[in-house]
Amino acid sequence: MTKNNATTSKKKKYFLLILSLLIMSLFLIPTTTIENDLPINGADTAWMLTATVLVFFMTPGLSFFYGGMVSKENIISTMLQSFISLGVVSIIWVVVGFSLSFGEDIGGVIGNPFTYFMFRNVGLSPHVDFAPTFPFLIFAMFQLKFAIITPAIITGSFAERIKFDSYLIFIVLFSIFIYTPLAHMVWHPEGILRKIGILDFAGGTVVHMSAGYAALAGAIILGKRRVLKSNNGGSHNPVNIPFILLGTGMLWFGWFGFNAGSALGANKDAALAFGTTALASASAMVSWVLYDRIMGRKVSAVGAAIGAVVGLVAITPGAAYVTLGQSVFIGFAGAMISNIALYVKNKKGLDDTLDVFPCHGIGGISGMIFTAIFAKDVGLIYGDYVSFFIHMGALVGVSIFTFGGAYVLYMITDKISPLRVDKEEELVGLDISQHGESYVPTVSKDYTKIDEEPRVSITRGNYYKKRK
Repeated sequence: MTKNNATTSKKKKYFLLILSLLIMSLFLIPTTTIENDLPINGADTAWMLTATVLVFFMTPGLSFFYGGMVSKENIISTMLQSFISLGVVSIIWVVVGFSLSFGEDIGGVIGNPFTYFMFRNVGLSPHVDFAPTFPFLIFAMFQLKFAIITPAIITGSFAERIKFDSYLIFIVLFSIFIYTPLAHMVWHPEGILRKIGILDFAGGTVVHMSAGYAALAGAIILGKRRVLKSNNGGSHNPVNIPFILLGTGMLWFGWFGFNAGSALGANKDAALAFGTTALASASAMVSWVLYDRIMGRKVSAVGAAIGAVVGLVAITPGAAYVTLGQSVFIGFAGAMISNIALYVKNKKGLDDTLDVFPCHGIGGISGMIFTAIFAKDVGLIYGDYVSFFIHMGALVGVSIFTFGGAYVLYMITDKISPLRVDKEEELVGLDISQHGESYVPTVSKDYTKIDEEPRVSITRGNYYKKRK
């Protein structure tokens, strides 16, 4: 098959996929749903609508946070990898994702894909188990935002070297085979981890541990970036630090909906989660910059931003289970642990581009451990050794499932479509090679390979013309 024929065939496949989705939306998404007479609480409904919007806001925030950290040749690609999740995961969620996560239980591991297939039975009345005081549809939309941001978090680990088409395939597989069963096991009333007492108030395990381990697997499989800016001697400088600060602010703002919204109502748990979220992130930011100073490093805007995000990650699983004082400790200690993990990662030479595993993975792990220690009435400090060891066992199990599962999914994706861009595409940057767009006017720059091969000069404008 010639290259032109292959391109034509690919275009036809995309057209048929879009046409299929349009037909499904017309005939399969129900116009009526099962309703009941459960009363709707106005305050709870208003808060859950607000929280859903706040969590939605986090994904654009993440795109700015990540986009500011990469090189200017990859900023659009990196930001788009987060933004595209808003579309792709939303479709998956409506079709089958929500049902796999919260549908009728199958073995405590997964939901029945037909319970809420194409959002059937997802209506405007409350649901006795998931949304007892506000419309069930809002609950489904709230949980969707968690499903959206999880694969977006992973993108930081393989930034600047993954093929965009392959990335789309991976997030579809990850959402179906990693995220939905984990969400079911932890958050469904019949989920196996929930029934043995695992506490994850707002997604430390479901979101951050799963994303962190998938990021680690991705960094290992894709390997090191071929290129870094030669004038930095192999170091990596962020392209836009104000973007990082803007993204941090958007994430911080949205995280109040992420954690306090997980109380599923305007209630005391929401108030406590709001307070612990604010204090943990604040103490983590201070902890990060203080530790940097102790280690002889300057106080940096990037460090302060990363520290705040790590604190938000660490408090997430126990946001409504710990006291305000304990949240300060969790933020402070969590930031120090992730800072040390970041140093170890750099010493080992793992090219997790934007440090997803040290920050989200280790942050989620430490948050789970701190929850097992401090959780009201069932924490280790209250003498409940059984609950603590159950959490530690679950931590091991979740780690194996998420890392091993993601590793297999990367390999499957690579068989379908090669994960990594070729040398020339990586040299010129993914903005041009993958999307035909540029953050800056066309320029000529020198690049060098990590393994110190001779410097290569590529004119991005010439590359663009060549690809046409």
